[in-house]
Amino acid sequence: MMDEAAQRAAIAALMAEHGESHASISRLLGRNPAYFQQYMRRGSPRLLPERDRALLARYFGVGEDRLGGPPPSGMAAVPRLDIDAAAGAGGLSEDEVRQRPASLDPALLRRLGVRAAAASMIRVLGDSMEPRLADGDEILVDRDRRTPSSRTALFVLRSDGVLNVKSLRAIGRDIEIASANPAYPPPRIVPGESVEVVGRVVWLSRAML
Repeated sequence: MMDEAAQRAAIAALMAEHGESHASISRLLGRNPAYFQQYMRRGSPRLLPERDRALLARYFGVGEDRLGGPPPSGMAAVPRLDIDAAAGAGGLSEDEVRQRPASLDPALLRRLGVRAAAASMIRVLGDSMEPRLADGDEILVDRDRRTPSSRTALFVLRSDGVLNVKSLRAIGRDIEIASANPAYPPPRIVPGESVEVVGRVVWLSRAML
């Protein structure tokens, strides 16, 4: 379930996108003029009532799950990490992760062999993995698959407190870490124990990996 901070962040992003103010949203919801400002800035109420959440979702043209509601009937709720798995310089630390659910077809998860409890969606930042992954792509990460093999595959890894998405290949007890974009430094080989693998990238909106 989305927490109150994540709900406010999601609504703030939609308000900015649509050019809405606190007062205009209060009017939309049929509330007093200060209602929405108090919710956004003071956390009162802590979470929006279901009625208000539903009205906002319809107005902004998004699913209620994007604002902390349940996923559409028959869909699986998958945590979407509000963090950049950087295909380049690195993402934020784990302490800065906030979750907002994504809705995926359970049939897709079954086809990919991914348990819903082990699935996460992460947004890619940067161009080091182009043309395989582009800046802004959302990738599905299977946290059950954390062991690279001798066959190169895409993984999300944490190094020095930041997340990256890279091609990994096991070479004995070592791991080769590589970018796809030839403009970036060549592959490097590091001891396997020095790399914390978060999970394997198995899908994005454009293709199955």
